[in-house]
Amino acid sequence: MALQTILLALTVLWAAAQTPPCKILGRAAKPIFYQHGEINIGGLFAVHIETRKLSIQYTRTPEPMKCVRVNFREFRLAQTMIFTTAEINNRTDLLPGVTLGYKIYDSCLSPIFSVRAVMALMNGYEETLSDTSCSTPAVVQAIVGTSTSTNAIAIAAAVGLFQIPLISHFSTCACLSNIKEFPSFFRTIPSDYYQSRALAQLVKHFGWTWIGAVRSANDYGDYGMATFIEAAQQEGICIEYSEKIYVRAHKKLLKVVDVIKRGTAKVIVAFVGQVGMIKLLEQLTFQNITGLQMVGSEGWITASTFLTPTSFRILGGSLGFAVTKGKINGFKEFILKLHPSQYPNNTVVTDFWETAFQCYLRNRDNKPQNAPCNGSESLNELENQYTDVSELRISSNVYKAVYAVAHSLHDLLACTPHEGCTNSVKPEPWQVLRALKNVNFTLGTGERVSFDNNGDPIARYEVVNWQLSADGAVEFRVVGYYDASLPSGQQFVMSPVSMVWSGGQKEKPRSVCSESCPPGTRKAVQRGRPVCCYDCVPCAEGEISNATDSNDCIQCLEEYWSNAKRDQCVLKSVEFLSFQEIMGTVLVIFSIFGACATAFVAVLFFIKKDTPIVKANNSELSFLLLFSLKLCFLCSLTFIGQPSEWSCMLRHTAFGITFVLCISCVLGKTIVVLMAFQATIPGSSVMKWFGPLQQRLSVLAFTLIQVLICVLWLTRSPPFPNKNMKHYKEKIILECDVGSAVGFWAVLGYIGLLSILCFVLAFLARKLPDNFNEAKYITFSMLIFSAVWITFIPAYVSSPGKFTVAVEIFAILASSFGLLFCIFLPKCSIILFRPEQNTRKHLMGKTDVKSQ
Repeated sequence: MALQTILLALTVLWAAAQTPPCKILGRAAKPIFYQHGEINIGGLFAVHIETRKLSIQYTRTPEPMKCVRVNFREFRLAQTMIFTTAEINNRTDLLPGVTLGYKIYDSCLSPIFSVRAVMALMNGYEETLSDTSCSTPAVVQAIVGTSTSTNAIAIAAAVGLFQIPLISHFSTCACLSNIKEFPSFFRTIPSDYYQSRALAQLVKHFGWTWIGAVRSANDYGDYGMATFIEAAQQEGICIEYSEKIYVRAHKKLLKVVDVIKRGTAKVIVAFVGQVGMIKLLEQLTFQNITGLQMVGSEGWITASTFLTPTSFRILGGSLGFAVTKGKINGFKEFILKLHPSQYPNNTVVTDFWETAFQCYLRNRDNKPQNAPCNGSESLNELENQYTDVSELRISSNVYKAVYAVAHSLHDLLACTPHEGCTNSVKPEPWQVLRALKNVNFTLGTGERVSFDNNGDPIARYEVVNWQLSADGAVEFRVVGYYDASLPSGQQFVMSPVSMVWSGGQKEKPRSVCSESCPPGTRKAVQRGRPVCCYDCVPCAEGEISNATDSNDCIQCLEEYWSNAKRDQCVLKSVEFLSFQEIMGTVLVIFSIFGACATAFVAVLFFIKKDTPIVKANNSELSFLLLFSLKLCFLCSLTFIGQPSEWSCMLRHTAFGITFVLCISCVLGKTIVVLMAFQATIPGSSVMKWFGPLQQRLSVLAFTLIQVLICVLWLTRSPPFPNKNMKHYKEKIILECDVGSAVGFWAVLGYIGLLSILCFVLAFLARKLPDNFNEAKYITFSMLIFSAVWITFIPAYVSSPGKFTVAVEIFAILASSFGLLFCIFLPKCSIILFRPEQNTRKHLMGKTDVKSQ
C-alpha cells in the first residue's frame, strides 16, 4: 500500500514537470498605445470599425482576425485619453508624486475584440503570467470605454465580477443603468432614458404626430427606440413604421429605404449610430429621397462625417439632441503634433497616417494603390474628424472620465487608512470603485462631474439644428436645451431663434396622418389604424367641441343648444305665441273683430229693445249672452304673449267661466222656448216655475259650479308657466302647464256637459210652431260648438309648441263666432234689412196659418 502511494506521488510530480501550470492559448492581445505608470488605467476605443472576413479552411489554424478602416473620431478619442493622462501627470495638485499610466486597446467595434481586450486589461497576459500561478492582480485600476452600448454590455458584466470600474464615454443604453447587472459601470454621457423621452417631447413640440422611426440593429437602437416609442405614445404620437438598419445586410437596408419611400410620414426619428447613418444616407442619396425631416439621436447628429454639400441635401435642417459641447485647452496643438516617428512600430498610427494622407509608409507584398509618403505630410493641412475640434462633445466625455478616475485615486491616497483608504501606491480596483461613487469635482471649464446611484451623470443635452453658415459651411446651431436636473415642465426649452427645416426650407413641415379636426367636430379613429389616423365627424345636434382635435363632443346644458358651427353653446330660442308674429296678429284681429261684432249686436239690440223680435227672444238672456260672448272673444287675448304665473291662471279660468256663462245663457234661452210653448197648453202653469228669476238663478247656479271647479283647481294644482324642452331639442317652448290635468279636463268636461244638454233640448224644440222659432238656430249653433271642441281635443294633444295655444284660441273664436252668427245673425238681418217682418203679427202669422 505504501509502495502504491509512492508511485502515485511520483506520477503526479512527473506530470507537473512536463506541463507548466499556466499557459496562454492563442495570441496575446497587444495595446495600441501604452505608457507605464505607478497606477495604470485601461482604455478601449473602436479605432478601426470593421474586421476583415477570414477564409476558414478547417485544415489549419485560422489566421487572426484583422481590423480595417480607421475611424478618425475614435482615434482622436484615444489621443484624448493620452492627452488627459499627460495633463494630470503635469499637475501638482492632483495625484502629486504619482505617475498615471495607460493601456489603450482597439475594440474594432466588435464585442469579440472588446472582451479580448478587457481580459488582457484584467489579467495582463504575458506581462504578469508566470509558470507558477495563473492568479494575478489586475493590471489596471479602472477602464475607460467603450464607444458602443453593445460592447459595453458585453464587458461590463465581466469586469463587474472583479469590481473593476468601467467608465464609458459613449455607451448610452438605458439598460446599463441596472446596478445589479452592472455594479461597476459608470458613464460620462447621459442615459438614453432621458434622450428618448426628450426626443418625444421635441417631436410633440413641433406638432408632428405621424412619424417614421429607424434604429440601429443593436442594443443602442433597440433599447433607445423602445423607450422613445413608449414616450411617444404617451405624448399622442403615432409611429407609422419602425425599422432596423443592418450595417452588413444590404438587402435589409434596401427594404428599410423602400419602407421610407412608400411611407407618408414626413418626419423620421433616426436612433442610429454613425456607421448606420452613413449606410442609410448612401441609399437615400442614391435613390434621391429628399424632403424628409430627420430627428436624430446623439449618435450621429453632430458627426462631422456628414458635413458635405451632398449630405446637406438630404440631412439639411435635421434636428436632434447632442451632448453638451466641451472645451479642452491645448488639445488641438497636441493632436496636430502626432507623427509616425513618435510611434515607430505602431501599426495603428501607420494605418491612420496612410488613411489620412492616402499614401503608404510600409512595404507591402501586393502593389500599393497610393504613392509613398514623402515625409512632408502635416496634420495642420488636414480637415477631417480627427483635426476638427470645434465640436468636442464625445472627447469631452473621455476627458471627464479620465479625470474622474484621477480624482477617485487622489481621494483614496489622500485620506487615512481608518477611513477605508490605502497607503499603497497601487490601490485595489474595488477601492477605486467605491471612491468613484462619491466623486464630485469641477473641471477647469466650470463643468461639474458626479455620478448618481446608477453611475449616470446629470442628463444635459443641446438641441442642434443643421444650418448653413454665411460662408456656406454646414454648422450645428444650438436652438434649445434639455436639462433633467430642472423641475418638470422646465427641462425642455427651445430658444427663440430661426430654424431651418428639411432640405434647407424655412417653413416647418407637417407630418400628420390626418389633418386637425376643427372646432365643431370630433375625432373618430379609423378602424384598424393608429389613433392618429382619424376622420373628423361633426358633433351631433346639441353637442359642441370648442377646441381643435377634440376626442369627444360636449353636451350642451339643458337650456342651451349648439350653434350652426357646433363650436359654441348658445341659449335656446324661446318660443311662444306673441303679439308680434303674423299668427298672433291674425288671432288678435279676429278676437277684436268678434268682440266688436258682439258689441255692435248688443248696441243694435239695445236700440231695438222694444221691437217684437227682441222682446220675443228673451231680451234679458240675450243681453247676458252677448256680454258672455264678448268676454269669450276677449279671453282669447290672454292666451297670446309670454306666459306668466298670473296669465296662466287667468287664461284657463277666464275661458272656463265665460264659456259656462255663455252656454248657461243659451241653455236658459232653450228652456224658455220649451216652457213658452208648454204654457200655451190650457191649464199649464209651467212658466211660473221658470220665470225671469228662475232663469237668472239657473245661469248663476250653472256658472257657480264652474267657478267652484276653477277654485279647487287653482288651490290644489294651478296652471304655471313651464319651459318645455322635450318636444323640440333646439328650442324651448314656453307654455302654460295645466298643473292638474284633472282640473283642466273637468273644466272642459263641464262645458261639454252643458253644451250637450243644451243641444238635446234645442233639438227637441226645433219643430215647435212659431214664425221665429229660436230653437233651431240654437241647435245649429250647438252643432258647430260641439264639432269645434270635439276636433279640438286631438288637435290640442298633437299640436307642437305655440300651435297648441293657437288651436285653443281658434276653438274659442270658432265656437264664439258660431254662437254669435247662428243665434243673432238672423235677428240682426230682420232688424236691419227686413224691418217689415219685425212685427208681432208677422211673428205670429205662421202659427195662424198652421192652425187653420
